[in-house]
Amino acid sequence: MNTARSYQVDSLFFLCALNRFVFNPKEGVDNPAMVHVEDSVRVASPLPRVCVLKREDGEHFGFHLRVERGRPGHVIRQVELLGVAGRSGLRDGDHLLEVNELFVDDMEHMEVVRRILVSGSQLFLLVLGSEEYEQAMAQGWNLREVARAQRGDAWRPPRLCHITKDPVTGLGIIILPVKGEKGKFTISPASGGPAEKAGVRKGDRLVWINGAMASEFLHSAIIKMVKKCSDHMTVLVIDSESEKSYVRRGMPIVPVLADPQNMALRPRRLRLAQGHSGYGFLLRQEKIIAGRPVHMLREVDAGSPAEAAGIKDGELLLEVNGESTDSLGHEDVVSKIRQSGKHVTLTTMTVHGQDLYTQLGLSPLLFCEDLFSGNEQHESPAPQDQSPAALRLPAPSAESQEELRDEPSPRLCLLQRGSVGFGFHLDCSQQKPGTIINQVAAGGPAESSGLLQGDVVVEVNGQNVEEECMEDVILLMKKEGHSLSLLVIDKPGYEWMKKNARPITAETVVKTSEVKEHGSPLSTQQMH
Repeated sequence: MNTARSYQVDSLFFLCALNRFVFNPKEGVDNPAMVHVEDSVRVASPLPRVCVLKREDGEHFGFHLRVERGRPGHVIRQVELLGVAGRSGLRDGDHLLEVNELFVDDMEHMEVVRRILVSGSQLFLLVLGSEEYEQAMAQGWNLREVARAQRGDAWRPPRLCHITKDPVTGLGIIILPVKGEKGKFTISPASGGPAEKAGVRKGDRLVWINGAMASEFLHSAIIKMVKKCSDHMTVLVIDSESEKSYVRRGMPIVPVLADPQNMALRPRRLRLAQGHSGYGFLLRQEKIIAGRPVHMLREVDAGSPAEAAGIKDGELLLEVNGESTDSLGHEDVVSKIRQSGKHVTLTTMTVHGQDLYTQLGLSPLLFCEDLFSGNEQHESPAPQDQSPAALRLPAPSAESQEELRDEPSPRLCLLQRGSVGFGFHLDCSQQKPGTIINQVAAGGPAESSGLLQGDVVVEVNGQNVEEECMEDVILLMKKEGHSLSLLVIDKPGYEWMKKNARPITAETVVKTSEVKEHGSPLSTQQMH
């Protein structure tokens, strides 16, 4: 699994690092080495370009990804002309259509960034030139179909298949070399056998086996690998017609491009709503994988939102709200869950699944299942005293829940820059509202002022920024130096105010002292 670290370099922007992959919403995505390949088959118009990125140690892709005011989609900026991006043909102003053959033009910006971050050393981008993109939008082109057309009608993605060995029939596969094509093999499943059940089809080409490219082995070596297989094997396969599409476009066939539907033990992304007594699980930091600490979900309460979402005792917590927990300490993870308010998105998987992906050399976050659950609130037993390494997350008090039913009010948060900045991060959205508080550092100036994760930024130092892009909001925040005044409101409150045509101004704010007194839905006082 790729290691990820998150830094708070400045409270006005968010900086992520993942194997030297850096994201900054102000400056965009900074990436490693890229090889550009033109599609040889032309479609009428517009014509996207395929870019195959390969990152080497110490290299960066050399471009940024931004959302800009008045420009839809995700825009490539600051291409390093003498860097790998410039040499490969990526151009300033290009619009990103696909990441790893997944259409992202209409996807939330931070989710696009997340998918790039977890891609590891190989990344595949489909881009459209600035003028072509604008022309396509003006003429009403279906960009999803434009993206698909460059692959051809016969194209289907490769399939990552996890085969569990049957004690009697074995794996149920036959692997043969392709006559006249060195390093290529066909794989066919026995009817009704484990391989067929895992998604392998007759005549498939074998591309990758247990973490290694099949082309690197002789047929005899592959047969030995199959015979020595203990109880399972993972293969990447593709039908012969789709293989031609990749050959035509000069693209390698690798797991990052795979359809993982037939892959067992995939991580799950779950959206939980707090019940009357919290989410209903215990979070511990334990050492189980090669002595490395992991975040473990324990003691799932019967009838709780966690149980309703399908969380089992002993699962690993990989992400909180799309951010990897791999390099975070226990208190940091607890803080991120607490800052989420009444809803949180967790990515979980079994320890056995983590072991499998580690053996395969793949990040499990590439293959998440989105299983957002509309959990109803459930009552669960009151939490007992816990040690610092075992924190149960309770729900808001009855008093604070009663307050949530009142007419929403904006809040004026006054911040003074501390030693590590103002203590918050920003997120952006292509839809309104445009700028949202993404994270609030525990114990920082932002938390002390009453700022909460998910708050919509309405005004900065008295200036309305609802129509501004995030880059301009950041610049406006930086102008004032060491002090900052933010008019904010939670997103449901923002939507209610807009629906009912209520003005959002500083005249009816909730005083900062009142916010401090009531605290966030998961306040420090509620943690044992």
